[in-house]
Amino acid sequence: MSSFVPNLDLAAFLWFVTVVGLFNLIAGHSSLEPRTIAGAIQKQRLNWMMNMAERDNRMLDGMVLQALSQGNAFFASTSAIGVGGLVSIIGSGDTALAFLQRLPYAAPATPLLWELKIVFLIVIFIYAFFKFAWAFRLSHYTGIMIGAAPIPNLTNQHECDLHAERTAKLIGIAAEHANSGLRSFYYAIAALGWFFHPLLFILITTWVIIILTRREFFSRANQVIAGRWP
Repeated sequence: MSSFVPNLDLAAFLWFVTVVGLFNLIAGHSSLEPRTIAGAIQKQRLNWMMNMAERDNRMLDGMVLQALSQGNAFFASTSAIGVGGLVSIIGSGDTALAFLQRLPYAAPATPLLWELKIVFLIVIFIYAFFKFAWAFRLSHYTGIMIGAAPIPNLTNQHECDLHAERTAKLIGIAAEHANSGLRSFYYAIAALGWFFHPLLFILITTWVIIILTRREFFSRANQVIAGRWP
């Protein structure tokens, strides 16, 4: 046993880092992107921007973009609240630790290990905050790109198409950051299991990765968006 972290807790943490890292590496690999729901929806973003480039009135596009950016703002605020709540727990950790120790099957934990678990959750929510905040900012940039789209005429079709492609790519980058932020909430759920037992942490982490893999690669939503359903 380590002087600071029990071997089982260390193994659970390394399992989390390994499977989460592998999932992000596989899901973000360019060769697999066409099979993911992110890749399928990116094609629809391109279609959206191509249609936008053909319209003189872009009010509808602005409304859709505003709805998307509000979601990012909401989750950024939620992440900040989560960080604040967890920081406040550090100051009263003895009470919460004593409560958990009275639960059946809860693994014993030292005050240092307890605080490390809280810091781990704080890091997850800080990461989520930065991802959502940047996605929110990128949504503003996308709004500017939509407003700057050239008015279509008989002589600038190529220019309109290029601008639409760049705008779709920018929305896709914003979505990538928002998606990473959402995944952080899933990872936070897995991290909560660590407070009870490292084996539960391993189990929930595996369950979360299975859910994310199914939704990213094998969900019905992916098939519908990609045109493979029914």
